[in-house]
Amino acid sequence: MKIRIKNGLPYVSAMLVHHRQRVTLKNVLLDTGSAGTIFSMDKVAEIGLTYEPNDFVHRIRGVGGSEFVFTKRVEVLKVSKLKIEAFEIEIGAMNYGFDMDGIIGLDFLTQVGALIDLDRVELRSAS
Repeated sequence: MKIRIKNGLPYVSAMLVHHRQRVTLKNVLLDTGSAGTIFSMDKVAEIGLTYEPNDFVHRIRGVGGSEFVFTKRVEVLKVSKLKIEAFEIEIGAMNYGFDMDGIIGLDFLTQVGALIDLDRVELRSAS
């Protein structure tokens, strides 16, 4: 998959499946500095990924500050040919001052054995 560079940052598209409904998000930051994978609650609500009273809520911290998020397990998270089933994501407001649908973090990238090739500006499997 080709990585798109926008304002100096790497973006990819990601597809989520939850309760057999799917959504494709086209503006997802590829971030090896993020431990977790997070998506905007506004973008994933259309497939039923909304807060429920029994959801685990916690605070995440990063360079841009901190926010409260809740976690959900999705049936599938797929970025190009890189795919994980039954993957836990975080969902939050993501008001970071620029437009993005989510962040693919190191948790996903390491589990799928991702190779980020900056010479070719692409994301693929290392195997």
